[in-house]
Amino acid sequence: MASAVPFSLLPEMASAGARRALAPLRIAGRRSWFYRRLLKGSLADHFAFHPHDALPRKLEDADALLRGRFRFHGQALDVPAGYSVFDVKPPSPEWSNALHSFVWLPPLALAGGDAARTLATNLIAQWIKRNGKYSEPIWAPHIIARRLMHLFSHGRLVVVNSDMMWRSRLFVSLREQSRMLERISAEAPDGLPRLEAAAALALSGACLDDSPQRLEAGLKRLEEECQRQILPDGGHVSRSPETLLHAYRCLTMVSDALAAVDIEPPHILRNARDRMAPMLRFFRHGDGGLSLFQGGLESDPRMIAGLLARDEVRGQPFQHARHSGYQRLAAARTILQMDCGQVPPGAFGLAAHAGFLAFEFSSGTGRLVVNCGAGGDNHAGWDAALRATAAHSTLTLADISGAQILPAGLARDLLGPRLVGGPSQIPSRRSETAQGWTVEATHDAYVPQFGLVHERKVTLSPQGLMVTGADRLVAAGKGPASQLGFAVRFHIHPDVRVSRLEGGGILLKLPGGEGWRFRAGGGEISVEESVYLGGDVVRRAEQLVIAATLRECPAEIAWVFEQIVA
Repeated sequence: MASAVPFSLLPEMASAGARRALAPLRIAGRRSWFYRRLLKGSLADHFAFHPHDALPRKLEDADALLRGRFRFHGQALDVPAGYSVFDVKPPSPEWSNALHSFVWLPPLALAGGDAARTLATNLIAQWIKRNGKYSEPIWAPHIIARRLMHLFSHGRLVVVNSDMMWRSRLFVSLREQSRMLERISAEAPDGLPRLEAAAALALSGACLDDSPQRLEAGLKRLEEECQRQILPDGGHVSRSPETLLHAYRCLTMVSDALAAVDIEPPHILRNARDRMAPMLRFFRHGDGGLSLFQGGLESDPRMIAGLLARDEVRGQPFQHARHSGYQRLAAARTILQMDCGQVPPGAFGLAAHAGFLAFEFSSGTGRLVVNCGAGGDNHAGWDAALRATAAHSTLTLADISGAQILPAGLARDLLGPRLVGGPSQIPSRRSETAQGWTVEATHDAYVPQFGLVHERKVTLSPQGLMVTGADRLVAAGKGPASQLGFAVRFHIHPDVRVSRLEGGGILLKLPGGEGWRFRAGGGEISVEESVYLGGDVVRRAEQLVIAATLRECPAEIAWVFEQIVA
């Protein structure tokens, strides 16, 4: 359902429109001789420190690059011998941003050897020759930041035993990019890109060893972003587990750089990292990956484990992350996480999902109930469907999402595909009884259109062998229209085998042989097709759907997942 553009967005639209209109003047000014003189100064001639970047790397990516195939964000482009990839028309803006962010350097550094060194050296030389002057988006602050972070972390490949003239050109370019970043880092898109820009600025001051003032400026901006973006419980303001992971990765790289130059990390930076680590543990399933909330993917379990191993405090996760808007139930081998939060504010909602009161749960290393995941840059065509309420393990009313993406038009063109609408409040509470821990929560996203409140109650037994729950629709004020269809969906992980049981119910069998029985009352159970985009590929999956028609209020669907114990 399309939604009107909220009047509250008009000031942001005006600002974004003005910035776009002034782009030619801004670009011309920053390319001018006078402005470029401001980027001169002392010149580093070596990397003082190479921070460890925990991002996973693959040798198969290096092999493809050495064969002339550049694969970024699910798209591949073959570059013929004798041509530069920087002269070829990119297949998409996302692919181009990845190319100019130097995402090809980490896998080449992993491969090592003369061939990888020669290719990386040539690519950097080609980039400097063609893109040495400011342009957009190649010199956008978040693109500069990612480019610098890859060079700082993996530049050893191209600097050791390099030609003196080429090396000089590299460090001149690094000086100009770092000084430009110092001037424009605040222009980065809000959220993780702006935090990355601040982190890269701080790293440039430590890794290039040519400007203590730049290190100080970077740390100051990074502190400001931590205060804006890291919530008191350690979550990220976007409410995305994967965004939190990458913010933590950036702070860890800066902390390592400060330790290398014997500088005590600022209190705000240290305190933010200490809060973030327990929140990352909050979002982990038994397989070590992250839960799929608010546009986040599973991420690499080894990367997550490696970063958390650096946490000296070893703080344990909360049961209720109040500021982030999540509840967590854990017993024995069973972990359940539930989304009890609102749509993230403003630009932080660019990748937000309408999964109100959705939950995921796993048993041991096997995920059972999940959300469908996110399209992101790799599968952008799926993005709109995956952000809707129906792609989450929760209740949908009249096949309508509880919040909407900005409709196509001027507002979306200027501000991006942010999520708008949704609940005005989602109160939740937890209690402990003989039956186990219980979470009760409600949201009012459907009140304006249908006059109905969704209530969800979920209980995890003390031994972790049973998850029981109920979803209710309750009238708010004037009674709603009757004969509305509604459904409770449980998306099942694609590794789980789904089959019907004689006498009713559904059998869910994990790859290791563990079985769970699902039963429900209050509606008709069906098994329908679903998809899962928790990783790099689209996988077929199935979902359990309990459908019913609202004839009177309150209407309720009760359900239970019970482990089959031999």
